[in-house]
Amino acid sequence: MYRSIQDFITDWKTETDLTSQLFSVIPPAQFQVQVHAQVRSLARLAWHLTQTLTEMGHRAGLFTEDHLEGLEIPDEMPELLEIYHQYGVQLHKAVHAKWTDSSLNDEVEMYGESWEKGKVLKVLINHQCHHRGQMTVIMRLLGLPVPGIYGPSREEWLALGMDAPA
Repeated sequence: MYRSIQDFITDWKTETDLTSQLFSVIPPAQFQVQVHAQVRSLARLAWHLTQTLTEMGHRAGLFTEDHLEGLEIPDEMPELLEIYHQYGVQLHKAVHAKWTDSSLNDEVEMYGESWEKGKVLKVLINHQCHHRGQMTVIMRLLGLPVPGIYGPSREEWLALGMDAPA
């Protein structure tokens, strides 16, 4: 749970940059590929992460409405990435403008529960990490190179002339 708006904003910038980095390396040919009937495509996961910005932002009182609710997945990743970036910045600005460090203990109604605002911010961060992990596994299954997120990926180890850890 976050106790400081600045701590969240610092993490938010890092995490949204990492998510944007991952989105940007997905090739058009694999954007909509579904590796299994019960596994979402990279496009669906990326759109889910994007829609969550306005869904949770709206539920938490940061946005007056959920602008992305019910919209279809954009046809191409560059368009989706632009929407993700736009609402990621709007979320950051709304948190900064509407909430304070002392308000992070205040509770808001979220999914039938009462969450402290600091928890909302933590879930926003964790949610991205969770689905980015799913996306990297799907990318591996599709034979795509995976960018390093919190350290070098296998491809990056090899590019450095080092053996990738097993």
